[in-house]
Amino acid sequence: MKTFKPYYAVIFTSTRTEEITGYAEMSELMETLAKKQEGFISMDSARSDVGITVSYWKTLDAIKNWKQQTEHVIAQKKGIQEWYSWYQVRICKVEREYDFNK
Repeated sequence: MKTFKPYYAVIFTSTRTEEITGYAEMSELMETLAKKQEGFISMDSARSDVGITVSYWKTLDAIKNWKQQTEHVIAQKKGIQEWYSWYQVRICKVEREYDFNK
């Protein structure tokens, strides 16, 4: 991941309801749209009983603009109404990072 330190991470943690109609398609659309947003860096995601998606952004303004993006607002409403029984959003400033790669 190309980094721009410091940068920001939005951590979206959720549990889903049994209703998943349209969820996969919307998730794919959100990832496609996020990648086109100014200030987007990258995204990681995993799901088991609890889903975690972390998106990385250059600035807090970029995060604010993404939250207000029209299709994203629609997805947020559908998530609350249909797909999620619980979710939490955390926004963190990343000042340092390291990794291991064999």
